[in-house]
Amino acid sequence: MIILGIDPGLNHTGYGLIEIQKDKIRAVSHGCIVNCVNETLADKIKNIHFEIDDLIKQYSPHDLVLEEIFFSKNTRSALNVGKVVGALALTATLTGINFYVYTPLQVKQSVVGYGRASKNQVQEMVRVLLSLMKKPDYEHAADALAVAICHIHHKYSY
Repeated sequence: MIILGIDPGLNHTGYGLIEIQKDKIRAVSHGCIVNCVNETLADKIKNIHFEIDDLIKQYSPHDLVLEEIFFSKNTRSALNVGKVVGALALTATLTGINFYVYTPLQVKQSVVGYGRASKNQVQEMVRVLLSLMKKPDYEHAADALAVAICHIHHKYSY
């Protein structure tokens, strides 16, 4: 079974695919969808949709999971990222994939064991749990892998 984790963002959307194999989990693929800052909101959302749709077609994940957005200061950014989340929810729904959302606290608690863990601690635990040689190149990809690991811990026994 393959899980597609996503760390949504307007300019950087991280993705991570994890496969459950018997009593282990392994990274299948991960990366970051990067949009140009000067593109329109519509073009950015369209690009994210098409990239995620291509990943769904290529890997046929069972579940799509997102890290819930958290913004304490910039409301406009939160609203725009919320539009990305809506587009991703629609993409999952139209392709018949189960769709789940986890809070940053849930992700950190599940991956590191501490809900206030630093980004660096999350990245290192993702590397360890997935037996990666090095941390993912993009912080957003590590976050996407982390949300996929969180989902596995919450929904499946492996």
